[in-house]
Amino acid sequence: MTKPRVRFAPSPTGPLHMGGVRTALYNYLFAKKHGGHFLLRIEDTDQNRYVPGAEQYIMDSLRWCGLQWDEGPDTDGPYGPYRQSERKDMYRQYAMQLLETGHAYYAFDTPEELEEMRKRIESEKTGNPQYDSRSRLSMKNSLTLSDAEVQQRLTAGSNYVVRFKTPENEEVVLEDIIRGTVKVQSWQLDDKVLFKSDGMPTYHLANVVDDYLMKITHVIRGEEWLPSAPLHVLLYKSFGWESSMPQFAHLPLLLKPDGNGKLSKRDGDRLGFPVFPLQWTDPYTGEKSSGYRESGYFKEAFVNMIALMGWNPGTDQELFTIHELMELFSLERVGKSGAKFDPEKAKWFNHQYLISTPIEEVAKDFEKVLDGKGLKTEPEKLLKITELMRERVNFVPELLTQAGFFFEAPENYDENFARKKWTPETSVFLLRLVEKLNLINPFYAEEIHDALQQFIETTGIPAGKLMPGLRLALVGSGTGPEISQIMAILGKGESISRIKRAAEKIMV
Repeated sequence: MTKPRVRFAPSPTGPLHMGGVRTALYNYLFAKKHGGHFLLRIEDTDQNRYVPGAEQYIMDSLRWCGLQWDEGPDTDGPYGPYRQSERKDMYRQYAMQLLETGHAYYAFDTPEELEEMRKRIESEKTGNPQYDSRSRLSMKNSLTLSDAEVQQRLTAGSNYVVRFKTPENEEVVLEDIIRGTVKVQSWQLDDKVLFKSDGMPTYHLANVVDDYLMKITHVIRGEEWLPSAPLHVLLYKSFGWESSMPQFAHLPLLLKPDGNGKLSKRDGDRLGFPVFPLQWTDPYTGEKSSGYRESGYFKEAFVNMIALMGWNPGTDQELFTIHELMELFSLERVGKSGAKFDPEKAKWFNHQYLISTPIEEVAKDFEKVLDGKGLKTEPEKLLKITELMRERVNFVPELLTQAGFFFEAPENYDENFARKKWTPETSVFLLRLVEKLNLINPFYAEEIHDALQQFIETTGIPAGKLMPGLRLALVGSGTGPEISQIMAILGKGESISRIKRAAEKIMV
């Protein structure tokens, strides 16, 4: 295979959806597997929908995921600039080329005339209510007006658009790597607008021209662009660029958790999971939308998860490094059907990375959480707490929720648990236990465990009457890891202090 050149070409009209990240990831993996180039191109021709901060958000998101582009808006390359707004002047010549060769025409119709045309076709039931090979001959365009009138309108500065002249009876054939052969009859297509009188091209013209000029070999994008693909094939033919036409691969949609429809921000808001890689703040309303990074996901877990949403490695393996993904990825193993998003599976992925990440790195992240709450502890103790508790959580911030008792002695005790497990005898038993604990040296988990067993055996106090109360005294609730491990981390003085305090405070 010739070294591929692929591009991810988002529009800065808002935050980058996780589906967009997956498209970027598949482009990146494909390029890197075959020793090619991955380009980032900002398609900002629609200035009316431009959102401040969106472009920077897109680049920050890709960088967080580790998807660094070889050529892009801030990276030198031989085919720049890589923002379409900065390439604006070059598109006119290509629109003029299509006009001169008869593959496009000027259209001067007003919005009211366009609406009237659609309503007429709907009422007559003669076809699709669109500007196409049938309706164009009844509209105000350079196909129906004289050359003199067309020139007069252009000279007068009348508003116009340049529309593609779709062939009337032609079968458009597209070979898609994922979907196989796609055939569309040209009469089903409308005459898309390619260029506007304000000097800006539409997506279709700019996209095809830029892919050609940037020598893109493969266009890997979401299936929402599949209906546009026949037009793009026709444009390549009209320009005489057939031999340079890229191969197409249209990716399946990311679906809601129930599988009914495309995954959206509203689904995340409703069900409580992020759909954006990073937190996004709407520049107009100030509304914040959660991000995977801020929700505590490891970037490696996020990338691993989205890689498997549509692509099947052909094995039971689910955990991959980015280098393994590069080696194994192939477009031929991307499915046609939509990929259903599972929020619980997303948490599972993060848990796997949490328990496999070097403990020092997890502890360092945990320390940042503690700093945010004004909590401090010794480095050795922090490592022990992290090691003990990380199997019990999916996210680093949850460590504080689960392990908060290590940093602050309980002020209150679980009333329901106390009502069930604490009796007037419990205080007596625990105070007798304190005498035994004072004798333990060194105060390590194994020694504590053995001492507790000996205490139960020699006193005849049932474990069921001692251990729940001991846990409540230490933790404040009936949950937590093994008691001897808790006490070893707390230390002898703190453990005994908590036991005495509970014995005095808890009344049933």
